[in-house]
Amino acid sequence: MNDRYDAGYGTDPYELVGYDEYGQPVYRQVTPTQPPQQQGYDPYGQQGRQGHQHQQGYGYDPYAQGRQEPPYDPYATGAQQTGPGYDPYGTGSHPVQGGPATTAPYDPYGQTVTGGQQHRAQQPRTAQQPRTTEQTAYIPQQAGPAAGETEPQARDEAPERDGREYHTGQFAFVEEPDGDSEDVIDWLNFTENRTERREEAKRRARGRLVALAVVLSLVAVGGVGYLWYAGKLPGLSSSSSGSKAGGTTASAAQKRDVIVVHLHNTSGGGTSTALLVDNTTTERGTAVLLPNSLVLTDTDGTTTTLAKSVDDDGSDGTRDALDTVLGTDIEGTWRLDTPYLQNLVDLVGNIEVDTDTDVPDPAAKKKGQAPLVNKGKDQTLSGKMAVAYATYRASGEAQNAQLERFGQVMQGVLRKVSSDATAATTTVQTLAQILDPSLTDKDLGTFLAKLSDLAKGGDYKTALLPVQADGTLSAEDSASVVKDVLGGTAKSPDKDAAVSVSVQNASGTKSDTEDARVVLLNGGFTFLDGGTAPAARSGSQVLYADAAGKENATEVAKTLGLPTSSVKKGKVSGNADVAVVLGQDYEPSSS
Repeated sequence: MNDRYDAGYGTDPYELVGYDEYGQPVYRQVTPTQPPQQQGYDPYGQQGRQGHQHQQGYGYDPYAQGRQEPPYDPYATGAQQTGPGYDPYGTGSHPVQGGPATTAPYDPYGQTVTGGQQHRAQQPRTAQQPRTTEQTAYIPQQAGPAAGETEPQARDEAPERDGREYHTGQFAFVEEPDGDSEDVIDWLNFTENRTERREEAKRRARGRLVALAVVLSLVAVGGVGYLWYAGKLPGLSSSSSGSKAGGTTASAAQKRDVIVVHLHNTSGGGTSTALLVDNTTTERGTAVLLPNSLVLTDTDGTTTTLAKSVDDDGSDGTRDALDTVLGTDIEGTWRLDTPYLQNLVDLVGNIEVDTDTDVPDPAAKKKGQAPLVNKGKDQTLSGKMAVAYATYRASGEAQNAQLERFGQVMQGVLRKVSSDATAATTTVQTLAQILDPSLTDKDLGTFLAKLSDLAKGGDYKTALLPVQADGTLSAEDSASVVKDVLGGTAKSPDKDAAVSVSVQNASGTKSDTEDARVVLLNGGFTFLDGGTAPAARSGSQVLYADAAGKENATEVAKTLGLPTSSVKKGKVSGNADVAVVLGQDYEPSSS
């Protein structure tokens, strides 16, 4: 860079001392003993075209071609200038009256010389004037001192002349490292991260609230739906007749698994039958107790009873007959003899039953001994005690009482059987019982496990099928069991299809009537109550009205255990085929 103030051009009276805050070079003056005369600087080498060949300082005019320039006098100490001269401090020179006209001095700071400054400007400086040994020089861009001011004053007051104040502290051209910058950045990052964490926490909280609201809504809807489905919703428990019809249709469409259980009393004789029902739709279990007097239609179309069908027709025939009467679909038959029932109770670890009577020990040889089963709540029964209670029927007691005790024992067994299908199957296999071909040990174990789960959860009940005195079903009375539990329709055989027997009690024992009714119904006859005779008779009679009825009368006598000599032709009531008069020779049967 070429700067006319750079030191090194000849005997320059200035030397570089440094740079100011604007990055410009700062010089100081070196007092010369005699101002050296130097040839004017002509960057284009056109010295012959200048008016003065010997100029002091640097007569710098890069574009003044052919013009004569005055010599360069940095402090205006020389002679009067006839042309424009360089006056770094703006002292200026103006025309003097009577003298030659002079050009206005060059003022690099653009300041106007007025007043006393003009007068002072007219006084030329000479080389003999005293000079300071060292004085700071100024570059053209710096403000020079005004007339009558010292150089430091001019430096301090220069910014005030143009209306602005500048101080060195306001400018920093050298980038200095700031020790706090890293701390500021860390603080900003920390603040930003903390704000983001707070926003993220708020978003997560809102998400959790939304999820909780959705879960609670689903639970509420599911709970209301379950209550509605189970019929426990308040205000909907009672229904009109129309809704009852709809409930019947829904009940018929439900899925049920049904097996029939026949308990055979191998020591005392007789059977007890129950239907085990697993309603997979409502998830409820039921044991339907079937009285032995239930009238069925035999495979050959003749009328029979449940007890007689079990003995004569076997499992297949009885299962088909029950399907016909009850309108259900029985999947298998489980023949459970009393010894196997005893083993089953012992395998599950005894059962708890609320007994309704004291049961004597069948093996007791003397009367008055302590009962085998005591009456009371939560009685623990072993296998032997369970069998005795399930088959016990007191003298003169209806068969339904014994049937209900059998149902209690079955419920106690189901509560103790494992709810795991594999474990329940193992229990069945341990019995080493020969099952009916319609039911395998695995099927039976799985079925018992399901019912066990329902019984333990309180979703298991026992219901007695209501049967009329003649062994038939009343559609109205049996609807609560046949339709609601079994999902079927009662279809009892025609009463005229069975031989009707009228029984009159002349034995003097009231319970003989009930016993004869059970025996006749089990034998496939229709029972008609003939009342009680006014006086007791020693012998029994079986009467028929005509020769066609003699065969039926003989069959009735055999069924009641009476001798054939008691069969006679006699008067029979119009609504009966055979009339029976029970005498003191009649021996009640426990069957």
